Amino acid sequence: MNVNQKSGSSVIGTDEQIISGTNGWLMLMVLLPAILFAVFLVATPGGPVKLIAGTALLTVALFCCKGLFTLEPNQAAVMVFFGSYAGTVNASGFFWVNPFYNRTRVSLRINNWNTPVLKVNDERGSPIEIAAVIAWRVQDTARAVFDVESTLNYLQIQSESAVRQVASSHAYDAAEGGQRKSLRTDLDAIAALLRDSIQQHVEVAGIVIEEAKIAHLAYAPEIANAMLRRQQAEAVVQARQKLVDGAVGMVEVALKNLEDKKIVTLTPDQRAVLVTNMMTVLLSESGAQPVIQMAQSTQ
Repeated sequence: MNVNQKSGSSVIGTDEQIISGTNGWLMLMVLLPAILFAVFLVATPGGPVKLIAGTALLTVALFCCKGLFTLEPNQAAVMVFFGSYAGTVNASGFFWVNPFYNRTRVSLRINNWNTPVLKVNDERGSPIEIAAVIAWRVQDTARAVFDVESTLNYLQIQSESAVRQVASSHAYDAAEGGQRKSLRTDLDAIAALLRDSIQQHVEVAGIVIEEAKIAHLAYAPEIANAMLRRQQAEAVVQARQKLVDGAVGMVEVALKNLEDKKIVTLTPDQRAVLVTNMMTVLLSESGAQPVIQMAQSTQ
């Protein structure tokens, strides 16, 4: 077994060695005649030497059949020879290997894992609920078999740790004028960060994270109503701000056009009344009735 120790860590990683098995059909063509010949020696009359030779040949031939095995696409077999790692066969087909090898099958197919809903405090200290869906597969069969006790169990625990780490270092929602990424609005960036974080946690197990995305994100029930009201208030403020900006621009354009085209000459008091009426009409949520100043007769 070849092992290497990572610098600055006490973890010892096992290096994967790819080996190729002997063609199984070829070995089957050799073993079947040997078995038939051994049966013939045992079944036909003869001396004790013939019986012993036939029995020994039959035993060896049957034992060699133990080395025959098949692999489907995206499957691998890890070979162990009396406690020592002998290599990995990762090609699909019918093979024969040393019958003394102990084989462990490992799936190389992509799997999905949904983390449970975790309760975490985000960057601002607000309790939130978060869960992720992770697409993963085994890349290094030697690490997956020898370096961790259970690949799936290791992934489950480490992925939950990574999700907590990412959630606690980011805010649920972006702050006004903030530049940092938020969990709710920057989904693609958070997904990439989550994938990289989980990959660092599970690399020792020979696992590759193909994709990691947030599957559930919400405020904790005890603050959900309060945070919903806050979001609604922020939305109302932003909408009002846009309305005010638009109304001020329209009033400014109206006054400028009146003055440029010399349609009417307004005194400062009349300008103030006109601005008030226009702002009332533009910003009122219900039908507004502007006050129209009528000319007064002088005596």
